Amino acid sequence: MDDLQAAVERWSLTLGDPYEQGVAGYTTRASLADGSPVVLKLVYPHRESEHEADALRAWDGDGAVRILAQEGDALLLERCEPGTPLSATGQEAALDVVIGLLPRLWQPAGEPFHTLADEAAWWFPKLPRTRLGDAAREAIRSLAGTQGEQVLLHQDLHGDNVLAAEREPWLVIDPKPLAGEREFAVAPIVRSWELGEAKRDVLYRFDRLTSELGLDRGRARGWTIAQTVAWSCGAWHDQVAEWLL
Repeated sequence: MDDLQAAVERWSLTLGDPYEQGVAGYTTRASLADGSPVVLKLVYPHRESEHEADALRAWDGDGAVRILAQEGDALLLERCEPGTPLSATGQEAALDVVIGLLPRLWQPAGEPFHTLADEAAWWFPKLPRTRLGDAAREAIRSLAGTQGEQVLLHQDLHGDNVLAAEREPWLVIDPKPLAGEREFAVAPIVRSWELGEAKRDVLYRFDRLTSELGLDRGRARGWTIAQTVAWSCGAWHDQVAEWLL
């Protein structure tokens, strides 16, 4: 992998064991020349991953991992140790953490991030011609042009994208940034199956997040249905949208 070798040479890295790989990039443990632990991430070109580094710079370590350096699609990141995912704590404790983190991430946002309105317009023609697809389209029609304050959103903030760390107890990783209203932020957490797969778990997450964060329930419900259908990978996503309907 040419990009990997180039990053190793650029930052004088010693590579460690790679992490379990996702679809957004290649990540591996690494160490700097002085032995400091870091993470090397090679971000794959993808619409949702664009401006990942910009989001991390905007947060500047406040509730999220720090970006230490960037060269093109290669990112050098703070390492979270022990790195236990938030999903391992159980639903109640995980919601406590997320409810504390989200307001810190909601910084005023504009350029260079994709807007939620533009992202919803991109989803719109791809939505299925089904009852769920119709509900998603109706939500987009009513919500996209009537949003509140535009803040920085992490549209994939599920239970495995928050890790136990030393600098802070928990840090957010792997942003898929958008600029949009706060109500959208609950969507990935509501459908975070790692926190409980029963209908009562999904609806409890929705109720607690909207209540304790002071969010408009109708708008949050609509955005959660819209993105869940747009991102649907099958039965689980469809079931979440059905329960919310």
